[in-house]
Amino acid sequence: MTDDHRQPPRVLSEAPSTARRDFLLRAGAGTVVTAMGGGLYFLSGREAQAENRADGRPRVPPGQRVIEALKPMGGEPGEAAVSAFRLKVHGEVETPFELTFSELVGLGAVEQAVDVHCVTGWSLLGAMWKGVRIKDLAAKAGIKDTARHVIFEAAHGYTSNVRRDEALADDVMVTWELDGRRLARPHGAPVRALVPDLYFWKSSKWLTGIKFVRRDEPGFWETRGYHNHADPWKEERYG
Repeated sequence: MTDDHRQPPRVLSEAPSTARRDFLLRAGAGTVVTAMGGGLYFLSGREAQAENRADGRPRVPPGQRVIEALKPMGGEPGEAAVSAFRLKVHGEVETPFELTFSELVGLGAVEQAVDVHCVTGWSLLGAMWKGVRIKDLAAKAGIKDTARHVIFEAAHGYTSNVRRDEALADDVMVTWELDGRRLARPHGAPVRALVPDLYFWKSSKWLTGIKFVRRDEPGFWETRGYHNHADPWKEERYG
């Protein structure tokens, strides 16, 4: 079973940043890190399991274990060179457009600490991601009222589907940086989608397009038995 794309997962982690190195030291003592209000806080694994989100749901969904570094989960990489990158925003919009990497970065980046949850059973808490919100790209394109779903298009024809309201949430982004470093190629460089509140396969790596559509278009894994919605708190792993 794989989280993002089409190859079995590999258990590797990228080189840690300074904050992440401190995290790894503390992780050896059974702690995990989160970022809240701009600061770093350290929680025991048991405390993280007990902590609740603002919406009242447990911070760590059922069936998940907390890890300290993002795992590359396989897949067939796309072109990593920023000079070749193009992001197409199209579909049910008034003004479709394409962006180079520098144009994307120049739109106005945000940094957010969010948790991500993999269908294979791990959760990464409080990682700092940098990117552009999907809702800002939607506004730039003039999303139509007829758009009901968002399709993330990626290298080699990979796609994932997300409901419009969830795709336009404040913490959903096109992201190119993790914990102060550019994304590594196994994590989707130069950019990937980030949809924190759904299982991580929805956060398509090696992103090439964002398509707004009237009707749902189940993606690569959704057409192969995985759940069409993928809510970690409902353990929507399989259809």
